[in-house]
Order: sequence, then structure tokens, then C-alpha cells
Amino acid sequence: MNKNNYPTIDQTIGNTPLVRLQRLNPNPSNIILLKLEGNNPAGSVKDRAAFNMITQAELRGEISPGDTLIEATSGNTGIALAMVAAIQGYQMILIMPDNLSQERRDAMTAYGAELILVTEEQG
Repeated sequence: MNKNNYPTIDQTIGNTPLVRLQRLNPNPSNIILLKLEGNNPAGSVKDRAAFNMITQAELRGEISPGDTLIEATSGNTGIALAMVAAIQGYQMILIMPDNLSQERRDAMTAYGAELILVTEEQG
């Protein structure tokens, strides 16, 4: 496979491009590289953490595909966990504030996650 062709989406996690910053560098002998983590499949650096959390739990024998995972979240980690859970065959329940943006809710449910919304008073 070439570097732009992956057999599965999980292989793209963390394999984001590096871009050399040329104009912000006052010393041309120094090389400054920017890693474009927004190019991860769920759109953030949190993809890497979510993938590793689930993969390591599998390797330790703590979880296996078909299990239900539950996590409290309010953002990108929840989106990433929902994506990785879908890829690896888990049900995902995300507990989150009821004032979370509709866009984040939509992203999580697009990956098949069940959302439980809680008020500030609940916690």
C-alpha cells in the first residue's frame, strides 16, 4: 500500500501529514514541522488517544467486540471514542452535558453512539 491508500480507516489514525513551516522560521537552518492532526478520521488529535485506550483494553483482555463502552465526555474525545467503537465492533454510550452543541451530538450519533444528556444539576 502506498502512504495515501489504507485498507482500513483505523490505520489512518495518527498518520497525518507533516508540513514544513517556512515563513514563521527566522533561522532557515532550523526545521519546524506542523503535524496536521485535524486530518485524523474523526477530526482531532483525540482520535489517537481513543484508539489506544480501546486497543490497549482489548490487549489486556478487559473488553472484547460486542461489549458496551460507557464514557463521560463533552467533546472531541467522545467523537473519537464513538468512531473507534464503531470500527472495532463496540456499542458506545456517551454521557454528556445537555448543553453540548448539536454538531457534536450529530457527530457522535453518526458513529452509532447512544447519548445520555445530563443537566448541570445532575452532574
